[in-house]
Amino acid sequence: MTAASPAPAPSHGHDARIVALIGTGHFLSHFYMLTLPPLFLLWREEFGVSFATLGLAVALMSGTTAVLQTPVGFWVDRWGARPFLVGGTLLMALSVAAMSLAPAFWMILPLAVLSGIGNSVIHPADYAILAGSVNKSFMGRAFALHTFTGNLGFALAPPVVALLLSVMDWRGALLTVGLLGLPVVGAILLQSRILQDQARPAKGQDEPSGREVLLSRPMLLFFAFFLLTSMAGSGVQAWLVTVLGELWGTPVLVASSALTGYLVGATCGTLVGGWIADKTRRSLLGMVVVLTLVAMALLLVPGLVPLPELVLPAVTVVAGLALGTSRTPRDVMLRDAAPPGQVGKVFGFVSAGLPLGSAITPVPMGILIDMGHPGLVLPVVAGLLGLSLFCAGGARTASVAGRRAETVAAE
Repeated sequence: MTAASPAPAPSHGHDARIVALIGTGHFLSHFYMLTLPPLFLLWREEFGVSFATLGLAVALMSGTTAVLQTPVGFWVDRWGARPFLVGGTLLMALSVAAMSLAPAFWMILPLAVLSGIGNSVIHPADYAILAGSVNKSFMGRAFALHTFTGNLGFALAPPVVALLLSVMDWRGALLTVGLLGLPVVGAILLQSRILQDQARPAKGQDEPSGREVLLSRPMLLFFAFFLLTSMAGSGVQAWLVTVLGELWGTPVLVASSALTGYLVGATCGTLVGGWIADKTRRSLLGMVVVLTLVAMALLLVPGLVPLPELVLPAVTVVAGLALGTSRTPRDVMLRDAAPPGQVGKVFGFVSAGLPLGSAITPVPMGILIDMGHPGLVLPVVAGLLGLSLFCAGGARTASVAGRRAETVAAE
């Protein structure tokens, strides 16, 4: 393989254009994931299917994305990210738009799979382009804005679909949101010259195989790190309202405000973490450890003692802020650990731990509550976060040791 073209001269305006293009596609990726649930009641009435069958559409979309991220990462690293980003975004959008024409529910299911195939491109392609296009001094903020746009897509999908349903039928709503992807694809094509692929190893330089990279100790530990933090976050999102109600009789409105505060804090924290990561690149692990410990302590408090109604949301906001701030340094650590030319497969593989973690936690924690132990849920969340720190430390240490060994061998 040949070496990559030289990086562009430092320019925050240039970086901002890149992040805007990539972030818009990432926004749509998350937006489409939550476009279908607001339609379930309408679909149940029109198609006469069960709620379990309706849930299959979301499961197929999410599951296809998670399964294909790693193989797509291999293709991105080999052939370049831009064509996959354009094709994936287009397939994702057109599949959602085509659902508006479905005469029966069973036709929506293969379209959900197709949308998931398109969606599977986003993470490996986005991170490969960011790694190759954005100046290193802006990398933390670029990753933070990328995460933020995805979270914004999750947040806006339900109200936007609900608003569209107030002025048109569900078919018109799906067609409208699906066609939103076309101008995004057009913008990526028109601006594609500023989207550079990641740096590749120089010709003749030894390069580990993709299998060796993904099965290496650092990458397996990073996968476990992402998996465990996702399991913890899923536990909070799924059960915080129930736990507070079961333990202290907290009104649903107050408990929901606490959960909203946590989610808002976590989303805003990604932006804070990006700025900090760019300023303190040498202490990323220490920052992750301190912020995660703060989040662990604060999440334990409402599970141990009843808090005043005004204090509870404040505690969860700070817990979410701490955890969200730790996320961007985590991503930058992974980017630093990825060998040259292999960012796509690394992020495709490791980030697959996020949907997997979200799928694992809710049922076991629900069983704990059914058994009469709601007080154990938040300690389990804290325990998962604690275990994730061991994985983070091991991954960072192993990756640094590996780079030093490569440097010695090269000398």
